[in-house]
Amino acid sequence: MVTELDDQWLNEPSRWTVGPGTLSLTTSPRTDFWRTTGYGFVRDTGHFLGRRIAGDFEAEVEVRAGYKDQYDQAGLMVRLDAEHWLKTGIELVDGRHEMSAVVTHGVSDWSITALPAPPQVLALRLLRRGDALRITFAVDGGPPQMHRLAFFPALPVLVGPMAASPDGAGFDVEFAGLRVDPI
Repeated sequence: MVTELDDQWLNEPSRWTVGPGTLSLTTSPRTDFWRTTGYGFVRDTGHFLGRRIAGDFEAEVEVRAGYKDQYDQAGLMVRLDAEHWLKTGIELVDGRHEMSAVVTHGVSDWSITALPAPPQVLALRLLRRGDALRITFAVDGGPPQMHRLAFFPALPVLVGPMAASPDGAGFDVEFAGLRVDPI
């Protein structure tokens, strides 16, 4: 994964490297993206490497991670600003690996789907057409499955990998084959 010149970090992790086709990082403790709903707090401290794109797009990445602690998470983010964003990927919830999506328009909403076993590789795909974002995922080379279709304003955004450790001490994540293409 070669970072583009205009890629930008939000909350750059203290440890990260770029290799041939990959971005590897270790999350920092007490990092998260969340706004208000159910918990009453706002957190905008997770790690995110965003690439600016306007209009319709398709984004893909493969995620490999050593999830350890409650709410450890890694995947893709689409971000307009601190109050309008979407994050999706795997999240460790009560000891189970869940396919997760959080859509935030001022306040966050959260949807999860239990995965049958801890995955080795999660392939994520986001497809934006107009004001709709479609989240598709595949586990360990299996067939793609739609997870969610969400509203998101049709404005220029940042898109890229995100990871966080809300309750844990941090974990290692590798993102491979990131692709963000206009369509």
